[in-house]
Amino acid sequence: MTDIPRKIIPLADLRYASRIPAIPANLLAPTGLLSDTLGRPLRDLRISVTDRCNFRCNYCMPSEIFDKDYAFLPQSSLLSFEEITRLAKIFVAHGVEKIRLTGGEPLLRKHLEVLIGMLARLQTPQGKPLDITLTTNGSLLARKAQSLKDAGLKRVTVSLDALDDAIFRGMNDVDFPVANVLKGIDVAHQAGLAPVKINMVVKRGTNDSQILLLARHFRHSGAVLRFIEYMDVGATNGWRMDEVMPSSQVIERLQAEFPLAAIDPNYSGETAERWRYLDGGGEIGVISSVTQAFCGECNRARLSTEGKLFLCLFASQGHDLRALLRGNFADDQIAAAIGPIWQARSDRYSEIRAALPPDASAAGSAKRIEMSYIGG
Repeated sequence: MTDIPRKIIPLADLRYASRIPAIPANLLAPTGLLSDTLGRPLRDLRISVTDRCNFRCNYCMPSEIFDKDYAFLPQSSLLSFEEITRLAKIFVAHGVEKIRLTGGEPLLRKHLEVLIGMLARLQTPQGKPLDITLTTNGSLLARKAQSLKDAGLKRVTVSLDALDDAIFRGMNDVDFPVANVLKGIDVAHQAGLAPVKINMVVKRGTNDSQILLLARHFRHSGAVLRFIEYMDVGATNGWRMDEVMPSSQVIERLQAEFPLAAIDPNYSGETAERWRYLDGGGEIGVISSVTQAFCGECNRARLSTEGKLFLCLFASQGHDLRALLRGNFADDQIAAAIGPIWQARSDRYSEIRAALPPDASAAGSAKRIEMSYIGG
């Protein structure tokens, strides 16, 4: 008997269910006007460039799960910069105007500036440049900010959950000092990656004491501080509803010291509810993904590190676009396969969860993707 060569598929590739999209017989060209079953357009693509992170925040990558023996994706599984750019170009033809690079921690991906430069050369069908942004934990930002800006990055969002050093070190669980992140924010501002956005995940009983401290620190700085409700992302963070501090309570705390006024969103589908300080100190935002679901205007798709397309942050199954990229399909074929995926989208996890009893899961027993795998 002749031995048949077998392709060995790394186990890490099989951690989440996915299907290979079908290529339609009739290849419809992108019009930039895709909408899903709820009439939501496709405007925002979030691309995870690595599943690795140098922090072990307990709401995202708890160290008891993501330990030294955890099987991260092998390098061969990751999309190359050329593959990412090729897919981005296809998504832009379908209507995407904004690309956010995420992780894991995206600044751990070597030569990320090269990818940013490649993406910065893309344009919308109307000839406009893309809005290219990045979310980071800030640990490497001080040394990378200028090269990211020079490559074409527009803005940066930094995750910062506490100003108190002991609380911050405890939450990142790798004893990383808050001063280094604050320096990264200052360098990013000086490099022109502005306005720098600061994201604080508020977990009741853990870091809610930091709300006013962060507000005081970033008032009049030009940065935009945003408070995010602790979410039930994935299955490893031990999420409980009693640890969620509703955004309404965050605003109440802030209002007690700093008079605020609500302001209009910057664009349709913006996740943050915006407020400004009445004394001209700038603005803050709240993202109420648990208590005030905003599924109705969600225009975001997510691309995992190894090329799986997910239509919701709380999804349990993706669509394997890498298989099409590496299967020698042409761009028009891949574009025609992506269109029906978005058009069939009906995801509204947070709205469904809001109608359920406390601590109930809208996804049932399905294994939801981890935020560290798909990006926030």
